[in-house]
Amino acid sequence: MKLDILYFAWVRERVGHSQETYETSAATVADLIAELVARDAGYAAAFADLSAICVAVDQELCDFTTPLVDCREVAFFPPMTGG
Repeated sequence: MKLDILYFAWVRERVGHSQETYETSAATVADLIAELVARDAGYAAAFADLSAICVAVDQELCDFTTPLVDCREVAFFPPMTGG
């Protein structure tokens, strides 16, 4: 399946770009992260501490066990704070 992946804040800085279209066979967000980490050191650095990353699938906050079936977009970003 083809996904649009969005990266924000320091995740974007470590990966090196803000978005990409990516072909994957990943079943869950965790599987997608494993594929990305295997690509290069930038992705490995971005996803080294998953407790510091939030994820949204099709603009809905979710966790790493979320299935990617019929998904079009995945976004990775640091936790947000209110103000």
